[in-house]
Amino acid sequence: MRNRSLADIMRPDSFDNMVGQSHLVGERGALRRLIDSGRITNMIFSGPAGTGKTTAAEIVAGRADMMIYRFNATTASLSDVKEALKSTSDMFGAGGVLIYLDEIQYFNKKQQQSLLEYIEDGRVTLIASTTENPYYCVYSALLSRCSVFEFKPVPPRELAVALRRALDYLCRAEGREVRCSDDTLLKLAEFAAGDVRHGITLLENAYYIADEELTPETFKALSSASYGSFDRDGDVHYDLLSALQKSIRGSDPDAAIFYVARLLAGGDILSVCRRLLVIASEDIGAAYPMAAAITYSCCEAAKQLGMPEAQIPLGNAAVMLATAPKSNTACAAIECAMKDVESGLGQTVPHHLHAPLFDGYKYPHDYPNRWVEQQYLPDDVKDRHYYKFGENKTERAAEAYWDAIKKKQS
Repeated sequence: MRNRSLADIMRPDSFDNMVGQSHLVGERGALRRLIDSGRITNMIFSGPAGTGKTTAAEIVAGRADMMIYRFNATTASLSDVKEALKSTSDMFGAGGVLIYLDEIQYFNKKQQQSLLEYIEDGRVTLIASTTENPYYCVYSALLSRCSVFEFKPVPPRELAVALRRALDYLCRAEGREVRCSDDTLLKLAEFAAGDVRHGITLLENAYYIADEELTPETFKALSSASYGSFDRDGDVHYDLLSALQKSIRGSDPDAAIFYVARLLAGGDILSVCRRLLVIASEDIGAAYPMAAAITYSCCEAAKQLGMPEAQIPLGNAAVMLATAPKSNTACAAIECAMKDVESGLGQTVPHHLHAPLFDGYKYPHDYPNRWVEQQYLPDDVKDRHYYKFGENKTERAAEAYWDAIKKKQS
């Protein structure tokens, strides 16, 4: 019985064997070219789970003439890092020390600040990884000393290559041939949603319960009952997303919840989050400006929680959006403005808005009610009215306020 997982055994040992991330590790990939040049610098790898961050870090570390220490911020502390460095203090003059710190977002600001001391004097080269946005979760001073590389979900057809390799290895290692068609492997790759580790783990478990062939039913028995309910690259998937948006736009919370459930049952959290974020600004917009912030908070919570708990904040967001007042005025305004920009209009900004010392500019805070009439749009579009107040309570109140202010100044 193997103690190591198949995903760990199949971890690539070179950039050539990695799937996905061609923009980073392909022949002209930025990360690959950097490492090939012999430059090992401080780096942060960001992206979803199972996309190759740890694998890339292992490959970089393997090519570096350094003593390597690996830590996971979920279990390690700064004292663990300091202890490792202390034990090798007499070796700093050689190749140096490379620290790979996984899940750096679990180090607080003070812990991250403490790493600066070792990075600044060149004793340590840091490679950190995170599944969160590094520009939010990594201390700015530390971030400024690192190159950030974004890892993206692995496309299904590339992920299927890794699954085929894993299946071939299993058949050789176990001495038992189990067939699997390319179409079935591709469906599994789609279900894995860009996560190579998840796909290989599911494949490994399916292998041991299969007879002579792996089928969609084999994977279904090990995952959710909805396996194969939709293809992320197919019409059904986009039909569901479209139905979700139209249901929320039509203020039907029951239908909104149903379509969120359908999409989540297929294992697709990210598409639900993206669509809800769009809806918050496109369909609710100025009628309830806080909807965008609340939706963002719910989506971030869902991504951290994962399924099944992710359904709770996403359900909350869907109900809130469906029952909120609706307005597309801001959306319509930006679309109209974009048409003028794309037509080449408005190239010259009014002089008083950019001239030295604001020559001719009227500072609104110096006037009653913090408003004074002056031209802001370029001359060729100065009479445009892109934004028109909606009929909802929030926008009507804003319109009444500005009408009153402007009448007092006229």
